[in-house]
Amino acid sequence: MFKNILFPTDFSEGSAAAAAYVKDLAVKYDSRVHLVHVIYDVAKASGWYVPSIDMEKFYDELRESTRAEIKKFAEENLGGVKDVETEVTTGVPADGILELVKDKEIDLVVMGTHGRGGINRVIFGSTVSRVVRQPTCPVLTVRMKSGK
Repeated sequence: MFKNILFPTDFSEGSAAAAAYVKDLAVKYDSRVHLVHVIYDVAKASGWYVPSIDMEKFYDELRESTRAEIKKFAEENLGGVKDVETEVTTGVPADGILELVKDKEIDLVVMGTHGRGGINRVIFGSTVSRVVRQPTCPVLTVRMKSGK
């Protein structure tokens, strides 16, 4: 039923809570999990001019450290899933996620609902709400249990 599951993560507690659902679904349906983190590219999102050489080096270093973090996240949260593909991209998170839904022929997107809060949510907007509003496949949102 769910051959390809897209699991975007921001490495928050909300993503860790969603991982349990991803793991159960992937094992039950023998699914491939596409674990992705989209590094927010402020220049792309805002149209601001940013000196490209400095920013390219910054994003290269950020991608490298994020690849290590996503591998660790997969090991800690998706153990027992046979087929996990990790990817780190740069751009506007909601746009990157929606693009991957098309490119990877995703059958289900699973996302945690707690990530950024406070002023970060106001500035960056809610990635989850943008993905849910443009459904090209089912989207399962997982809310953290209260008290966390």
